[in-house]
Amino acid sequence: MMKLSDLLQKISPLETRGSLTIDINGVNMDSRLVEKGNLFVAVKGTQTDGHAFIAGAIEKGASAILVSEPIPAETPTDVTFVRVADTEDAIGKVATTFYGDPTQRLKLVGVTGTNGKTTIATVLYHLFTELGFKCGLCSTVCNYIGTHAVPTEHTTPDPVTLNKLLGEMADEGCEYAFMECSSHAIHQKRIGGLDFAGALFTNLTRDHLDYHKTFENYRDAKKAFFDGLSKQAFAITNADDKNGPIMVQNTKARIKTYSTRAAADYKGKILEESLEGMLLEINGREVSVRFVGRFNVSNLLAVYGAAIELGVSPDETLRVLSSLHPVNGRFEAIRSPKGVSAIIDYAHTPDALANVLSSIDEIVHGKAQVITVCGAGGNRDKGKRPLMAQEAANRSDRVIITSDNPRFEEPQAIVDDMLAGLDETQRAKTIAIVDRREAIRAAAAMAQAGDVILIAGKGHEPYQEIKGVKHHFDDHEEVRKAFGLEA
Repeated sequence: MMKLSDLLQKISPLETRGSLTIDINGVNMDSRLVEKGNLFVAVKGTQTDGHAFIAGAIEKGASAILVSEPIPAETPTDVTFVRVADTEDAIGKVATTFYGDPTQRLKLVGVTGTNGKTTIATVLYHLFTELGFKCGLCSTVCNYIGTHAVPTEHTTPDPVTLNKLLGEMADEGCEYAFMECSSHAIHQKRIGGLDFAGALFTNLTRDHLDYHKTFENYRDAKKAFFDGLSKQAFAITNADDKNGPIMVQNTKARIKTYSTRAAADYKGKILEESLEGMLLEINGREVSVRFVGRFNVSNLLAVYGAAIELGVSPDETLRVLSSLHPVNGRFEAIRSPKGVSAIIDYAHTPDALANVLSSIDEIVHGKAQVITVCGAGGNRDKGKRPLMAQEAANRSDRVIITSDNPRFEEPQAIVDDMLAGLDETQRAKTIAIVDRREAIRAAAAMAQAGDVILIAGKGHEPYQEIKGVKHHFDDHEEVRKAFGLEA
């Protein structure tokens, strides 16, 4: 419970009507969730405008309404209206105030970029948990408050859900929280009002252009995260990505870099590697890890850098890193009784697919056949579909194009978009099997001992979304069945 006047302390109202001393017992931006005594914030979203649902919120018992449009001439006498310039900007500040400024009670580290966000945030969570700290995690795969799992729907939740989650983390005694920050969340100001102790940039490649329209808009959304950091925070950027320096060019935070190729604050290289793990050198120290691939060297360097910036010693950081396992659905290996290895990976962009296949190639050195099973999501950036097919065909011996999450599109139409990007030589090594289960079985059937099958695109997701319905489907289960490891 909080007085409305206290709740508004971080924003600047343009106009108010009604009492500001009323008690508010909850904040909502979804009118369907409003309860008696709540503040309803009318936000203009990409699909709907919250101002259209004000009457419904009042009917459900809202005591106050926050708007960005002019306050109506006639309003209920028992409901307070507050107008601000931008409710999308205000909602995060209001929510963080209502939930007790959680980022003043714990250290929050955000991770942004196209690929690697989930791995870095999750490994940081496990690293600091192993070091004895109680931690929170907000990621694509799952949210955690300490060891308690909280299901997730989006990479970064809406501001109310996010601040409620962070508030619960702080209330439960979490000292650190690690969070993926998507470009959508940054652009829509879902992280507004939060105080970050640090931020990490992974890389930037084509993704989400269905939303951002241009690559520059997508890049600038990521950069805005770093622009908003305080001078007390740290900003760690990837020196191997051409956009790495751009991310931090206007930040007030202290800047650190990581690289596998150039001089940097945190430098790493592969000494030995196999499908089971790598021996690395990080800042002159050797460490054996269970992660695979050059892209994971970058991810682990970001983790290492964040740990050091947060005060952990290099030796302690490497000791724990050596004991950690890869994140669910990120370069996970399953071996068949006849010696075929399947790699399950979330790679769903051309660049991510290229990274995973390059890592496999560096390990097998052309001595085994690489078979790639991949698709592309429906109702998303169609421009990346032919590019993904090209990457798969250029870097594999055999390719099976199949379904991912078709959503509301026809699966065959998505497959056709991918195949359209292939020339005659690439097409000769590619087949299309729309049914994902059958595609995985076909790959297992054509593989010989020593071969590697990459199952790309879904990773940790235990479902396929078809015509708006999520059907149970787990690549791990399907691979094990195809290998005869499960009945």
